[in-house]
Amino acid sequence: MSGAPESFNASVYLVDRQVEAGHGDRIAVAGPAGTLTYAELAARAGEFASGLGAAGVRPEDRVFLVMSDRPETLVTILAVMRMGAVAVPVSTMYNGAELDILLRDARARVVVTTPEFETAVREALAHAPEAETLIIAGDPPPRMEDVTGVRVLPPETEALIVADGLLTKAEDDTALRALASEAEDGPDVRAWADVLAEGRLAGPAEPYETWADSPALWLYTSGTTGTPKAAMHRHHGIKSVCETYGSQVLGIAADDRCFSVARLFFAYGMGNSMFFPLAAGATTILDPARATPAGVAARLAEDRPTLFFAGPSFFAALLAADAPAEAFTSVRLAVSAGEALPAEIHRRFTARYGVDIIDGLGSTEALHIFISNRPGAVRPGTSGTVVPGYEARLLDEEGSPVKDDEPGNLYVRGDSIATGYWCRTAVTRQVFQGEWLRTGDTYTRSDDGFYTCLGRSNDMIKAGGIWVSPMEVEARLLQHESVAECAVVAYTDGDGLEKPVACVVPAAGRQVDTGELIAFCRAELAPFKRPREVLVLDELPRTATGKVQRVVIRRIAADRLGNRERPVR
Repeated sequence: MSGAPESFNASVYLVDRQVEAGHGDRIAVAGPAGTLTYAELAARAGEFASGLGAAGVRPEDRVFLVMSDRPETLVTILAVMRMGAVAVPVSTMYNGAELDILLRDARARVVVTTPEFETAVREALAHAPEAETLIIAGDPPPRMEDVTGVRVLPPETEALIVADGLLTKAEDDTALRALASEAEDGPDVRAWADVLAEGRLAGPAEPYETWADSPALWLYTSGTTGTPKAAMHRHHGIKSVCETYGSQVLGIAADDRCFSVARLFFAYGMGNSMFFPLAAGATTILDPARATPAGVAARLAEDRPTLFFAGPSFFAALLAADAPAEAFTSVRLAVSAGEALPAEIHRRFTARYGVDIIDGLGSTEALHIFISNRPGAVRPGTSGTVVPGYEARLLDEEGSPVKDDEPGNLYVRGDSIATGYWCRTAVTRQVFQGEWLRTGDTYTRSDDGFYTCLGRSNDMIKAGGIWVSPMEVEARLLQHESVAECAVVAYTDGDGLEKPVACVVPAAGRQVDTGELIAFCRAELAPFKRPREVLVLDELPRTATGKVQRVVIRRIAADRLGNRERPVR
């Protein structure tokens, strides 16, 4: 007979552990939205957990977050996990209709948002009867409004209180109860600061005795081919990514300062801005503003991070904007993920800023990166080698291992893999195969263990009966000075045959000569690989998580080329 499950709570692991080790006075969170020490962060997580409990949240309930990157977001996620509930952070780029789908799927009782996303959230709440409470962090919620049946307090019922040195607005208890009884439909609306103050008065919540396998987080996939699915992650998975990638690849220490362009609602961003720095007793820099090259350069110059995380498109944007090199003087290492980093962008960035980029491969289902280059041992154009603690294999369509340098479907296993998708049995069985996760990527592996991305398995192009990797063609196009970004997709010509078509975004101040680009590819690529057409776009369509939407690009190519008998040969 097996023993009792292992007791483990990720919130305690990330924050309380630092306080217990005597590091409570270290800065945990910095940035324009506020600064918190580890002691303050731990206290607020306990107090907000207590406030959520008073609002009716119970262990394993879902708490839905639509929040910008700010200290309140970190506190909320930690508080939810601390009390044994499940944090469900979602993309702030979704509109009301998209949030509606996710909110009804998650069946959350409590929604937490920040003012800039309140309109979209309220639109979603109109169709989510299970949501009982809306908590707004930041400025107080608007006065009495008849929006989706949600009611808030008029001015005469507000009382000013001072809590923890912050002047906040709190509802008078009598008026709150009266309004609650009046409300016909829609959730009760609360200010985040008031929930925190209520928890402070009641006393911080003790950590719920979660197990290592207890649910901690749901993270929705980008849904490039359909409705997003919630990958369900355990408390232990958070510890796992900290002890593998965070410790053994990044080597994060207490004197590091982490800044991530990827937001907290991404698996990538949550690791960068929350898991890794907190587990190491380091500092995370949070900025609620939308990331732009100028804004990020200013943040780097002001807050002096040592680790900088972004995706390939943002590294390209920094180069295109000619961000000042002096902004990167404090950065010891840059990290790229989300999509494969083209070797040309790596070359240009390191030459311009003197900072190496380590590219890696991760996924929402794996919680973070499981194949990565290493500091001081980067092979540009590859995703690197397997991160300690994980195993990877490449299989053909029949499930047999492929030889070195031959393409195969990538599978990975490790302790951070999600337990499956919420209420998606069929696709869970396809993707989660025993201990192995089928990533959906096509890769090759060199004889010394470096993995090279050929693209998503369903993005490969079969031209002339031979498989073509879009990544290889894109890497060549990016070497041309007129190209800032590009995506290569399949187009079916008048004979019903697939041919590569390139969609390119011009570099700033440059004109694209499509014939010149085709000739440029012909000089280095085999004839069957070169694009038969080049289409110029203002921008590449992307998902809410920032990934290139190749499905949309294929439709654009089909629409533009559909009136022609066939592409140029």
